[in-house]
Amino acid sequence: MSTQTLPIDRASLVEQSKARKEPEWMTTIREQALELAGSLDWPALEKTRIDRWNLTSFGTYKQAEALTTLDALPEAARSLLANGGEGVQTNLLVQRNSGVVYSSLSEELKQQGVVFTSLEEALSTHEELVKSSFMSVVKKDEHKLTALHAALWSGGVFLYVPKNVVVDVPLQALFLTDDAEASFSPHVLIVAEQHSSVTYVDNFISEGQLGGLVQNGVVEVIAKPGAKVTFASVHNLNETVADLTYRRASLDNDASIEWIVGEMHYGNAVSDTTSILKGNGSTSDAKLICVGTNDQKLNVTTRAVHFGKSSDSQMITRAVMRDEATAIINGVTKIEHGATKANGEQTEKVLMLSPKARGDANPILLIDEDDVTAGHAASVGQVNPEQVYYLMSRGISRTQAERLIIYGFLDPVVNEIPLEQIRSQLQSLVERKLGQ
Repeated sequence: MSTQTLPIDRASLVEQSKARKEPEWMTTIREQALELAGSLDWPALEKTRIDRWNLTSFGTYKQAEALTTLDALPEAARSLLANGGEGVQTNLLVQRNSGVVYSSLSEELKQQGVVFTSLEEALSTHEELVKSSFMSVVKKDEHKLTALHAALWSGGVFLYVPKNVVVDVPLQALFLTDDAEASFSPHVLIVAEQHSSVTYVDNFISEGQLGGLVQNGVVEVIAKPGAKVTFASVHNLNETVADLTYRRASLDNDASIEWIVGEMHYGNAVSDTTSILKGNGSTSDAKLICVGTNDQKLNVTTRAVHFGKSSDSQMITRAVMRDEATAIINGVTKIEHGATKANGEQTEKVLMLSPKARGDANPILLIDEDDVTAGHAASVGQVNPEQVYYLMSRGISRTQAERLIIYGFLDPVVNEIPLEQIRSQLQSLVERKLGQ
């Protein structure tokens, strides 16, 4: 059982919640979660002792100062935003440290009933929608991290798409941390009603020395019957931030989720992306890229849990490790009893560029039903010297040869990403991390 000192006391937590004019039920959730955090253990991760990590700096809540223009953001932040990030931009939300500082949604989408705002704002403007969904997919009592998140979350995103509404432009969020003393634990909540469709894209970045700050984030996606959600996220926090993120989607009949995740940060990280296929005919497609350098410790899990008949899940993960970085890459397909005709396929591959780099690929199939199909493939290896020598024999330098091999390794994931913006960004970040 955990005995670690909590980052805040109950009285201060309640005072903060009331100062932010949160409804009483949210204050109660925070209180209950903080109490749970005092007794729950850290998550039990495959071959990763997270309890040995330095996870003490959760920061304190600081009121965010609103921006009227994006020009005040750091250049690194503005360069990530579509249209260059200059001036006023629609369909965009920006969180800086503890809170949202910029939020904009086009009038057209507002007229269709789409809600895209900070989760804190939604507590007052759409309280019942938030109350019925918040911490319903990720439970606060799962382990210490989820309990701490439920107690300490701030800022975040609330995205709601009404029945039959198709949002044909991506909605974008940027999460920036540049204050070592400010908390940074956003909560993303997406609710897509029946037969709706939406694409959501976010970026996590950091600036400066943040002294081991913990990013403890949660994503909840609720897709009602026939809804389609595309969720793309790129994390590029620096080595002074520990990045801990739990993403989870709940899918009703014929609903679908497409996950596109780039784990491109520089510090220790835990990434858990899970689809719960409750409904018949529900589908999940997850594509993840992970690059580790220096002495990073990464634990990346992709999971699909099948309850619905004729449900389908696809998972592809590619990891490239360099220097003394270590990665545990887990793929878990769980088909529950009664999920007849379900299909689950997964592939995990790790490419190591240095003798001291380490990567473990762990494909896991848990099948409790006979009338299903499931498969997995996994591999771990170093750059093939024969391939390097072959390319060099054609007049290509060793550096360029290794670069071609790396991009060939990542290509099956990158080329399948439907968003050009994310494809280009991932390619640029891979080059930067690998020094190419």
